[in-house]
Amino acid sequence: MSVPEPLLVVRELTVTFRQRHPEPALRAVDSVSFEIPEGKTVALVGESGSGKSTIGNAILGLVPIRSGSVVFRGHEAANATRVDRGFLSKHVQVIFQDPYGSLNPARTIGQILVEPLMVHRKMSRSDMKSAVAEMLTGVGLEAGAAQRYPANFSGGQRQRIAVARAMIIAPDLVICDEPVSSLDLSVQAQILNLLSDLQRAHGLSYLFISHDIAVVRHVADRVVVLYRGQVVEAGSVREVSGSPRHPYTRALIAAAPVPDPGVQRARGVARRHAVVEREVPDARPNREACAFAPRCPYVVDRCRREKPNLRVGSSGALVACHLEEQLPEVAVLFGRPRDGGNAFDQDPESGDGQLVRPSGPR
Repeated sequence: MSVPEPLLVVRELTVTFRQRHPEPALRAVDSVSFEIPEGKTVALVGESGSGKSTIGNAILGLVPIRSGSVVFRGHEAANATRVDRGFLSKHVQVIFQDPYGSLNPARTIGQILVEPLMVHRKMSRSDMKSAVAEMLTGVGLEAGAAQRYPANFSGGQRQRIAVARAMIIAPDLVICDEPVSSLDLSVQAQILNLLSDLQRAHGLSYLFISHDIAVVRHVADRVVVLYRGQVVEAGSVREVSGSPRHPYTRALIAAAPVPDPGVQRARGVARRHAVVEREVPDARPNREACAFAPRCPYVVDRCRREKPNLRVGSSGALVACHLEEQLPEVAVLFGRPRDGGNAFDQDPESGDGQLVRPSGPR
């Protein structure tokens, strides 16, 4: 039985930005590779400056690609022709982070939603009106919302409208760029559950960009952890969030808040030892060494001399760390990773534990 081709294939993607002379170009994304299968969610996780949004923008054609390839259903996104760019814009949509800045305040919701239909679908005016009403109902809003302006809606409602705009032309892939980071926790849950419901109903694929690994573990099938434009760990959500093998991934997990005060205090101890700022990381890290070496609590001389390659670690995920096999085991303070169902329908009682204080080489 043949394996179906991935919907999106990213290979050795590198993106650089010019700086003032004589400074060399800044390498924002450094040889990143991953695939998104049909109907699945792949998450890009990392702190600010890790290159997550730059990768999304490169796929959308918003930033130039220095090297590598981005192929969607056989169409190359890098240096795409006008025909290819039209195909990509029809089948790849985006949900932006800011629900207040992503909607034109001078246009009604109906005008905002009908615009993609006018560009990509040949429909009569009455059919477009019906499609807008159906889409608004599908994201949990009233059809009458089409006559109102963005200022009449809350942040969560605006993000539902942004979801409706992305979904109305029935795309195959949706890039979710921090879609819930500016929302309250209860509203985050509603939007994440909405995205999950739409995925199951329409067979959508998502590229989910986030700095919060606690959110990602509820929505993603696979996780790619980025640090300074490089992949440091990648695998299934169970492998990465349940048994993290890279020190940076462990630091991200230790930084995620939990509602239990006692557990949070335990995490505070672990967090203070998860990342050690031994020196200020250079804005242009040594590409021949490990980029995380200046902050790693386990760093040895080899880390400063030799860049680790991605290889299969003990958890089954790909890990870029020389000392992966020597790191102490950790009990991660998370419940079960995504097994279907809605994003926040997980068992809060499972997975309690404490991150182990680093005791490896200094």
